[in-house]
Amino acid sequence: MELTQYGIVLVNLDPTIGSEIRKTRPCVIISPNEMNKHLQTLVIAPMTSQSKSYPTRLEIKHNNKKGWIVVDQIRTIDKQRVVKCFEKLSAKEIEKLKSIIKETFVD
Repeated sequence: MELTQYGIVLVNLDPTIGSEIRKTRPCVIISPNEMNKHLQTLVIAPMTSQSKSYPTRLEIKHNNKKGWIVVDQIRTIDKQRVVKCFEKLSAKEIEKLKSIIKETFVD
């Protein structure tokens, strides 16, 4: 299984607490490849099919469905939670995602 930065993977996020995004759902790998290669964990941003347009959310098309990458719910997971790998984000989506991450967490 190829676990690379900006790849979309299906992840079992349960069990969760409170307002954390739950269920098995697509997520985008945020952690850099050097970390992904050497650690048993991945830093991911979950995706949802239902969202309002927030500054911390990026709308993309995945599997011919509209969805949002939820940057405000970034979390670290064990690789055992990954069920399946899908495609990678496009170059344009990666640039937008990097911009939202920077805006949200850096300054």
